[in-house]
Amino acid sequence: MKTELKLFRKQMEFVKSTGKADEVLYGGAAGGGKSFGQLCDALIYAAEYPGSKQLILRRTLPELEKSLIRVSLELFPREIYKYSESKHTGIFSNGSVIDFGYCDSEQDVYRYQSAEYDVIRFDELTHFTEQMYLYLMSRLRGVTDFPRAMKSSTNPGGIGHSWVKGRFIDIGSPGEIHKIKGSRRLFIPATVFENGALMKNDPDYVKRLRNLSEKDRRQLLKGDWDVNEGQYFSEWRREIHVMRPFDIPKSWRRYFAMDYGLDMLAGYWIAVDPFENAYVYREVYQSGLIISEAAKAILEAQGSDVPEIYIAPPDMWNRRQDTGKSVAELFFEQGITLFKASNDRIQGWYSLKEWLHPRKDEFGETKPRLRIFENCTEIIRTLPALCFDRNNPNDVGNQVHEYTHGADALRYWAAARPMAQELVFDPEEETFEEEIENFMGFEG
Repeated sequence: MKTELKLFRKQMEFVKSTGKADEVLYGGAAGGGKSFGQLCDALIYAAEYPGSKQLILRRTLPELEKSLIRVSLELFPREIYKYSESKHTGIFSNGSVIDFGYCDSEQDVYRYQSAEYDVIRFDELTHFTEQMYLYLMSRLRGVTDFPRAMKSSTNPGGIGHSWVKGRFIDIGSPGEIHKIKGSRRLFIPATVFENGALMKNDPDYVKRLRNLSEKDRRQLLKGDWDVNEGQYFSEWRREIHVMRPFDIPKSWRRYFAMDYGLDMLAGYWIAVDPFENAYVYREVYQSGLIISEAAKAILEAQGSDVPEIYIAPPDMWNRRQDTGKSVAELFFEQGITLFKASNDRIQGWYSLKEWLHPRKDEFGETKPRLRIFENCTEIIRTLPALCFDRNNPNDVGNQVHEYTHGADALRYWAAARPMAQELVFDPEEETFEEEIENFMGFEG
């Protein structure tokens, strides 16, 4: 008996990830063949590892019956596979087992409390909570040497959008394995355009997706994880704002901008090229640091790559009651001279939006003036998550302060470094420090 499975490239990548990654997320856009890929992978695994145990999950039982179970009965060869409707379990002739399960509430995870699985599969992962995912990960165990993994598929959106994005999307480039806290994680993006069968049999599907609202269209047609309701930086597109690192030429101007408090030090090194394009190329993002520790973290991160200016918010010049000194003075004692940025929030956000806005560059290409190296993972995670202030649509909301640290640092830089102004230094007229201060509008 021979079964022929016709998989396209991204589905094959999903199958071949077994044994290479501990956690895999497949999909992004609608129509990417996610559920079919899951079932094909489950079938291949069951055949390759006799006696293996797998769990395939949807949020509710009706969803499970109308999708995965129905398709599996059409796909899995009856000569080697039997399905028990009462137990929601499929058994292969070689002893491999697939349980079809659901978690309609967080309490439902405890129905699997004593279970052991080699592979656990979530279909539409963003419909689940992070607590469900983490608890069920503990059921990934056994005495065999079979490769074990959490293998999921989903579209953007849903109650789990933020945690799934943080766990798989924000960690680095897609298609590459990233080791995070001992776990090898992989995101495999796919769109409807890679699904040749669907494009051939239902060519109008793409048209229907294009008729959706902008938010739904970006999520379901493009698989865009960076769009959310009330998004302040609607200009943001990961594909144009995030880039691979390159060696910054020594001749380019360098800046450092930060937001500091005991809750978080968020600092960014930014380089500007001769064409007035800016690149955020290094990040420091740590909490619980006193001033001396924060200064040490900054100096160690930059090494010999010293910026011309360290930019900080005005409140760092306020005198502290315990020492009579300001935070800026204490940083100076640690070897970092700060310059005071404007704290005009609205103008700062507007300026940052201008830097992020795509436009034709000096070579006729459409791209933003500000781009971010992919190693700056925290600003990539938090910047697109910012929303409008409910009481002031010109401002960024501060309801979730954890998301604003990195953006505030970039705002201070953007307010201090207006776009497309030329910095010209005449040594006969003024010193370099005076010229910098005049241009930036700083107070030392």
